[in-house]
Amino acid sequence: MGNNTLLLKGLLVWYVLLSVWTAYMPADPEFWLYSSILPTLLVGSLIATRRMLPLSVASYVLIALFLTLHSIGAHYTYAQVPLGSWLDQGLDLGRNHFDRIVHFSFGFLLAYPIEEAFRFVAHVRGWVVYYLPVITVLGLSALWEIIEAWATQALHPELGITYLGSQGDIWDAQHDMEAALYGSLLCMMLLLGSRFFRKLSSRPTLPADTTAQHPF
Repeated sequence: MGNNTLLLKGLLVWYVLLSVWTAYMPADPEFWLYSSILPTLLVGSLIATRRMLPLSVASYVLIALFLTLHSIGAHYTYAQVPLGSWLDQGLDLGRNHFDRIVHFSFGFLLAYPIEEAFRFVAHVRGWVVYYLPVITVLGLSALWEIIEAWATQALHPELGITYLGSQGDIWDAQHDMEAALYGSLLCMMLLLGSRFFRKLSSRPTLPADTTAQHPF
């Protein structure tokens, strides 16, 4: 068994164990349940398409990091995650910003796997390969906000924006999408910069001109 295969199995075991932990006495069982549906479908899709679309180990690690953050938010509900409360108390932020962290991480951590999928599946090249992940993240982020609103109306219409975790921010959905957008932009800029400098460093150096040193 190769090291990569072992690592991927380890990531899957980690997610399963994490899911078991988050399922134990979540702050809101109903919220945990519907928040876990899409991540579970994502993991199932990645397993099913592993041979057809083998992403890099880096992509799977990034996806696992995002799913970890999301699972913690689903367990506590985003407005009550202890880390966000500690940040609020220490920095006087006025609200629990763990949801902003997760939305930013959605863009920052998933933009590269999306970029890789576009290169492998659609053979996208050029500047479009950096544009498509950003616009995809923005579209998926908007779709999540719509699904969240649908679920709230269906499950807890009487709680309204309180159940959505907006914490009194009427622009919460827009700010969440904005955070995801900034995360994806930062990821693509770092990726573009790293490839640019790698390309520069891989250029062959020209031999020194010895004519001036030895004219005869």
